[in-house]
Amino acid sequence: MERRDFLKKSFLYGAATSLSLSAIAGASPDFAAAKAKVRIKGNYDLVAVRGNDLVAMFDRSMTEMGGMQQWVKPGQTVVVKPNIGWDVVPERAANTNPGLVAAIVRHCLQAGASRVTVFDHTCDNWQRSYTNSGIEKAVNDAGGRLVPGNFERNYRDVKIPGAQRLTEAKVHEQILDNDVFINVPVLKHHSSTTLTIAMKNLMGIVWDRRFWHRSDLHQCIADFCLFRKPDLNIVDAMLVMTQNGPRGTSTADLVRKNSLLVSSDVVAIDAASALIFGEQPGNVGYLRIAEQMNIGSLDLSQMNIQRVYM
Repeated sequence: MERRDFLKKSFLYGAATSLSLSAIAGASPDFAAAKAKVRIKGNYDLVAVRGNDLVAMFDRSMTEMGGMQQWVKPGQTVVVKPNIGWDVVPERAANTNPGLVAAIVRHCLQAGASRVTVFDHTCDNWQRSYTNSGIEKAVNDAGGRLVPGNFERNYRDVKIPGAQRLTEAKVHEQILDNDVFINVPVLKHHSSTTLTIAMKNLMGIVWDRRFWHRSDLHQCIADFCLFRKPDLNIVDAMLVMTQNGPRGTSTADLVRKNSLLVSSDVVAIDAASALIFGEQPGNVGYLRIAEQMNIGSLDLSQMNIQRVYM
């Protein structure tokens, strides 16, 4: 598809949203062997849904992709990594929407998962963050389980071959020990990296993230993707924090974008999310580096994207 035709077919969100979905035109040898599998992408490279009901939008995205059973097979274990970093209520949109997290847990169990575990290495107190985000109750009600991410004993040392700065890290055991890894960030502003989406959400699965901030944060974010890319990424872009991120100060920081993105490609989904936010992907340092390192492409015009209005 020519870029000109791609742009013509894009969504038009209106003046209030500035830019719409339509603009979207290793490890130890044993671990590396265990994860050496064909990456599943579903029916499309990326599904972008626009609507007012986030859970219904996720349900529709799974239908378009061919169902959660594309990624989760009967008897497998799943780890889900939302953003639960902050001790704030869901209405502040600093964390992933709890209803979305619950829906993901349900879909995994319906696909036959034997266990679905949810965790995050939080920035605020983990117990308060889990509770006040609404995610603890949502996960429990859906049949999943939560575990803490704030104890060093639960992390194991790994090597990252090919990395330029982040050559090793301590990774949470849930990422290492489960069959399927689902990454569920919320799209928002970040004071250090402009945006935090799917790639940066992976900082919540490592222990030593202060090293990232001291040692070229953008490069470290890209480097880590050489170790473990999520099997599936789901971006909550309903209420988007456009300033004062990543924690925010009030609901005044939020703009309604009414969007949900789903993709197995962590770079592509970040590129598409950046456009929804109103930022060119190439202006985001870690995205530009990821493309230079051949971790993924920012050229969405070459991808098979399904756009849905609801």
